[in-house]
Amino acid sequence: MAHVSGFPPICGRAPRVLILGSMPGVASLEAVQYYAHPRNAFWPLMQALFGIDVALPYHRRAAALKRHRIAVWDVLESCVRPGSLDAAIEPDSVRANALGAFLAEHRSVRAVFFNGQMAAAAYRRHVAPTLTAATAAVETIRLPSTSPANAGWSFERKLEAWQQLARFIG
Repeated sequence: MAHVSGFPPICGRAPRVLILGSMPGVASLEAVQYYAHPRNAFWPLMQALFGIDVALPYHRRAAALKRHRIAVWDVLESCVRPGSLDAAIEPDSVRANALGAFLAEHRSVRAVFFNGQMAAAAYRRHVAPTLTAATAAVETIRLPSTSPANAGWSFERKLEAWQQLARFIG
C-alpha cells in the first residue's frame, strides 16, 4: 500500500477562508501542486470566481489565492491510500494536520470550507475534538468536491455552491 503525505498550506497574511481537501491525489502528489489533475474543477472554479487564470504557472496561481486571502490545505497530513480515491484511504493510517494550531495562529479565518464529504468527515473525526472553543467557533461549510470523481455535479452546479466563498472575503 502507498503511504502518502501532503503539502504545506498555501497561506498568505491574514487569510479570510481556509479551503480544506482530504489528501492530494496522485497527479497532485507527482506535480507537488494542489489540484493538479487536469479534470479537477478547483482551478477553473477559482478562475470563474476570482479571475485567477488557470493558464498561469502554479506559483502565480498560489500567489493569487493569497492576494484574495484564501488559504488551501488538507485535513490529512498523511495516510495509506492506493491511488487517488478518498474511499481507498485506510482509516487506521490517518494522521491529521495541525489545523487547531493553524486556526489559532490565523485568527483572521472567518470560515473553513471543505472540498467534499471526505474532508468534512475527516475534520469532524480527527480535528474537531482537538479544537479550543475559539477555534471551534469558526464557521464550517461543506462544498461539493472538485474532484473528477464527483461527476454527478456539473461545473455550473459546483460553481453555484462554491460562490459562498465570496461572502467571507473582503
